Amino acid sequence: MTDTESSTDTRRGFSIVRHLDAPRELVFRAWTDPAQLHWFAGVAPSAEHPSTVDLRIGGAWRVFLVEQNDEARSYVTGGVYREIAAPSRLVFSWGAVGGWPEIDPEDPDGLDRLPIVTVDLDAIGATTRMTLHFGFADAVPDSRVREWIALGVEPGMNATIDRLAPHLARS
Repeated sequence: MTDTESSTDTRRGFSIVRHLDAPRELVFRAWTDPAQLHWFAGVAPSAEHPSTVDLRIGGAWRVFLVEQNDEARSYVTGGVYREIAAPSRLVFSWGAVGGWPEIDPEDPDGLDRLPIVTVDLDAIGATTRMTLHFGFADAVPDSRVREWIALGVEPGMNATIDRLAPHLARS
């Protein structure tokens, strides 16, 4: 907090920018191809916990995640696509049915209470500038936003995104 901010101010999200040594089509595929999505989870793909992608508006992607190689802290995560503009943009509500954050398929307004992730991919020659924005809809109360930020979603998302460049280098 800076001297000019008050304790009642709430950051409604954060952005992460990475310059990747790969064309944006490859970066887009890393985000949308279930055979490649294991980079997000940080573990090798397995038949027991396959990554899945239903690449359409309203479709979901799911991946099995193990936090810091600790099987006790493993869960399914993913998202529900809100916008797809291949190969330049993905927008999704972050969550998974039966996972974390929990999506309730019976709650039609539930997606509006989850974080919204926007991934913009800008081609710069043969490389890509990826800007990921993690934010919250206006309907999410400030108190809930503060809870999310306190969970450590920003350092967690940074650690996740840090796995993308090595994945692309191996592809």
